[in-house]
Amino acid sequence: MTRGRRAGERLSPGRLSPGDVLRVGAAGLRARPTRVILSALGIAIGIATMIAVIGISSSSREQLLRQLDRLGTDLLTVAPGQTMFGEQAKLPTRALAMVQRIRPVRTAAATGAIEATIRRNNHVPDSVTGGIAVQAASTELLATLEGAVVKGTWLNAATARQPAVVLGSTAAERLGLARTGVQVWMGGRWFTVVGILGPMPLAPEIERSALVGFPAAEELLGFDGFPTTIYERSPEEAVESVREVLPRTVNPQNPEEVTVSRPSDALEAKAAAAGAFTNLLLGLGAVALLVGGVGVANTMVISVLERRKEIGLRRSLGATRGQVRLQFLAESLLLSALGGLVGAVLGATATTAYALSRGWPPVVPLWALGGAVAATLLIGTIAGIYPAMRAARLSPTVALAAT
Repeated sequence: MTRGRRAGERLSPGRLSPGDVLRVGAAGLRARPTRVILSALGIAIGIATMIAVIGISSSSREQLLRQLDRLGTDLLTVAPGQTMFGEQAKLPTRALAMVQRIRPVRTAAATGAIEATIRRNNHVPDSVTGGIAVQAASTELLATLEGAVVKGTWLNAATARQPAVVLGSTAAERLGLARTGVQVWMGGRWFTVVGILGPMPLAPEIERSALVGFPAAEELLGFDGFPTTIYERSPEEAVESVREVLPRTVNPQNPEEVTVSRPSDALEAKAAAAGAFTNLLLGLGAVALLVGGVGVANTMVISVLERRKEIGLRRSLGATRGQVRLQFLAESLLLSALGGLVGAVLGATATTAYALSRGWPPVVPLWALGGAVAATLLIGTIAGIYPAMRAARLSPTVALAAT
């Protein structure tokens, strides 16, 4: 025989377990699938944009870092600066030999600008240069730059004295040449193409150049013998010490007229610049995410207005305001989480597809995925607070009487 409840004893409301909250929230979303999909799409677009931007930027940066590791940071270039009167300075004709005497230097080479143009044939006007520079090159240039010849051969002691030319990859493309053995019109006479070089990321100016030997340049093209760029490689631990002595070695009388740079610094700067551009695109992704959050909030407010009878019935059956509030907050979080999950998959897929199409290693940082989850939960919480509070404030009698 059970005892009757004592007079005045208060009823305690039932508690909802986390599983109950999830089931109730999921049930509310399943009843309106079309609206849920459209609302989640806004969140998905914002998350996908942010992950794709971060992933593509990280993939590009990783490619640059791998390229730096492969190419090395031990290459220095020496170029003439300006005189104290603001005029263009010149490197001494013996500058290359002087650099080669520096003890840590492993290899060095030089190029010199020539006042000549190169054209596919002698019928092309002189003004049509295609942006191709004609330069004299020492025979050590290919080894110093660690470049590769994709067609033909590089200059040697014999061909450096003959009307022979080696084309950089870009120069060959602009001339429409894909093989060696053909002749081109340069400096008022025919030169035979003996080689075509591959890409040289640390020396893009060589890619846009037509290269002839120093002896041939002086004899056939009127080259004055003054080098315009010297390339030097030394052990990485000695790069800074060599960098300090290069100006005084190249031009002891006027070291201030010598400029020394490291080409690998340009790749590092490019990687840093990619981060600045990423911040701008992240801002656009954040705007899309904000718009998605507004869409979720709008969906939840409309849901509260449409489900007033349901809210009133639950309240009359004993649900507390806190439980009603928790139900709608759970719906908002689940809706945002759905959009975030879809967005994460789309963003990672877009990153992988783009990186592979460019030959980059696909990289999606874990912190980006973690940030996407955090942003999704934050948007879901903010978007669900007002609708949840509005639902909790509804009186059972007013809600049941609503039409």
